[in-house]
Amino acid sequence: MLIDKAGIARLIPHSGAMCLLDGVLSWAATQITCVSTTHSWLGNPMRRGGRIGILCGVEYAAQAMALHAALAGGADAKPRRGYLASLRSVCCLADRLDAIPGRLEVEAEQLLGDGDRVIYGFAVRYEGGILLSGQAAVALEQRMI
Repeated sequence: MLIDKAGIARLIPHSGAMCLLDGVLSWAATQITCVSTTHSWLGNPMRRGGRIGILCGVEYAAQAMALHAALAGGADAKPRRGYLASLRSVCCLADRLDAIPGRLEVEAEQLLGDGDRVIYGFAVRYEGGILLSGQAAVALEQRMI
């Protein structure tokens, strides 16, 4: 693994149990692939009524996007807070994440970006099959001059 959970927690604003990613398998200028087993934790903060709905996978993907932005920004760049502005073409091919045994792979690919807005394609996979996919538009907070 290229980056472990502790390294991820230093790069994104999510902490404790809300840091849902366990590691980074690969990343490049426009993409990242992360792994997670936190969907099986009984103490997962996304769990409601004993279940984690498939749309909670969007949060896993959003954390992968934030991590990619932090890594792609370089060591000297100050991270900017991002806000999920919209989702498009979301396709759910499962009902729940907590029912999936084993490790999830969370992929994000930057499709467009102009400095203040970024569009990512994302997928949450298990054993190569897609559980959830779509596109997310992220608005970045303004840079302070």
